[in-house]
Amino acid sequence: MIAKTDMPNINEKAAEGIKPEGVPYRVLVVDDSMFIAKQLGQIFTSEGFEVADTAADGAQGVEKYKALPNIDLVTLDITMPVMDGVSALEKILEYDKQAKIIMVSALGKEDVVKKCLLMGAKSYIVKPLDRKKVLERVVSVLKQ
Repeated sequence: MIAKTDMPNINEKAAEGIKPEGVPYRVLVVDDSMFIAKQLGQIFTSEGFEVADTAADGAQGVEKYKALPNIDLVTLDITMPVMDGVSALEKILEYDKQAKIIMVSALGKEDVVKKCLLMGAKSYIVKPLDRKKVLERVVSVLKQ
């Protein structure tokens, strides 16, 4: 019988969601779609990220960002009830100018995405979600 130690995996790579000091990056997912929030959560946890919490609208997202310690990244949907993503982006950046926020957008919202990037969002992800692209954008923002 061959043990895993007898045949190490040459393709093994470190999980993208783990900081150099060995602890997971903490992510706050803000999206009114339970499906998208769950999909993002699965993408993040599969790579070792810790999903610190989720919020269903911008107002909840702002409150949770303020209440939760050490959030490394926020994914923020643009179109949500109560408070939209653009307003939430503005409020989070007022509270913490160093916040790393990635906007989540449906196709056809390019003008809003540009506005968000000018306001201080670090990047954007387009729905439907592509696991590889989500991770590429997230990792590049966390390394900024």
